[in-house]
Amino acid sequence: MRIKQVCVLGGSGFVGSAIVARLDAAGYQVKVLTRRRERAKHLILLPNVDVVECDVMDDNALAEAMRGSQAVVNLIGILHESRKMTFTMAHAELPRRLAHICHTQGITRLLHMSALQASIDGPSAYLRSKAAGEAVVMDYANQLHVTVFRPSVIFGRGDSFITLFASLVKLLPVVLLAKPEAKFQPVWVEDVAQAFVKSMEDIDTYGQAYDLGGPKVYTLRELVQMVADILGIKRRIIGLNDQLSYLQAYAMELLPIKLMTRDNLYSMQVDNVCQGEFPKVFGIQPTALEVVVPDYLVNRTPRNAYNRYRGYAGR
Repeated sequence: MRIKQVCVLGGSGFVGSAIVARLDAAGYQVKVLTRRRERAKHLILLPNVDVVECDVMDDNALAEAMRGSQAVVNLIGILHESRKMTFTMAHAELPRRLAHICHTQGITRLLHMSALQASIDGPSAYLRSKAAGEAVVMDYANQLHVTVFRPSVIFGRGDSFITLFASLVKLLPVVLLAKPEAKFQPVWVEDVAQAFVKSMEDIDTYGQAYDLGGPKVYTLRELVQMVADILGIKRRIIGLNDQLSYLQAYAMELLPIKLMTRDNLYSMQVDNVCQGEFPKVFGIQPTALEVVVPDYLVNRTPRNAYNRYRGYAGR
């Protein structure tokens, strides 16, 4: 049976918006679940997209919102815990409840977003909770067609990774950098979105988990230096040792807006790097950071952003 109706959790965010746009362009009817419809107003104009307010932590509301769907995409994730939402709640308990509702309602396709280096014995609560989420959805592999994606850090217009570095470079005369030699393999949001959509009805991806990374590995110091070079700003970048990195993370953790926490620091103890190349099953040649980043760091006009978005949506 061909999939027509797809329900997306976390569809109004940075990655979700790209995936929803590609699902819409591919002809799927897409239902985006969000706590606040206002956050997804940029998706409302897409012809095949319906934005529905829903508290995904409420099982009854979630089950009702999912009714009639043939596939579900789970993109819910957090980088920082709060009193209202912990890593376990977002990354382990929600996937378990979601898989159960899919099974109960006869929804047979589940695409789940995890994270590169997720492991039950990982150094951070974030990575351990992501691994727990993978395990619970894979437990349903006999009842559901499950595919798990484990991307490295994701970049693109509107990201919170490269754009954060750009803000720091602009504001600070000297950049004090925790874990400067931590390694990342940044992947373009559009490559991630394309992998999700290509896997939707590809039976070869059922029961599989895929690491997604870009074509090149960078240290954190190299990434920040690249951002400064693109912006044409000369900045001194001072790498902090492990002890000072911990103190910086602890201090930032106390700020009202958390730029980094100790748990984020623990995640950087393992290289955020894929063991192999981009999965061949998707037929994608991943896009280099250097090709995309200058466009959205230097050229930020609303008109260009709008044209870029329309291009991604195939319009």
